[in-house]
Amino acid sequence: MTRPPVSPPAPSATVRAEDRTWRALRTPLGVGAGVAGATVLLALVDPHEGGYPLCPLLALTGWACPACGGLRATHDLATGDLAGAWAMNPLWVLVVPFLVVAWALWVRRARRGTTARAVPPWTGVVGLAILIGFGIARNVPALAPFLGPS
Repeated sequence: MTRPPVSPPAPSATVRAEDRTWRALRTPLGVGAGVAGATVLLALVDPHEGGYPLCPLLALTGWACPACGGLRATHDLATGDLAGAWAMNPLWVLVVPFLVVAWALWVRRARRGTTARAVPPWTGVVGLAILIGFGIARNVPALAPFLGPS
């Protein structure tokens, strides 16, 4: 009686845990590397001296948008000048720590293989209201010295 040829074992349908972890970490680590690279560029090439495009809203209307001064504020934060960053865009200075924490939580979730809880829908509305309110407030002449990019 002849035996049927022995076939090699089929590739495992499950991916090793280490491979899954690295695949899950790829995106948050890539985003972190991209942001770190852009921050280093801003630290080295001072936007206070020009070379970066102007805000289109500021160029067309003379009004400072909520993001105006963000590049200069990032440069100042990257070089350790908190007061200078605050003078450029105080909202950005307040938001950056939250973004860093959110990124760290993203990395932790990816490493553990867990999923994020759903963000409540009202957070987008609140964020938009803050942006609009800040955009209006920084263009009020009495508040511009405190909130506008100087």
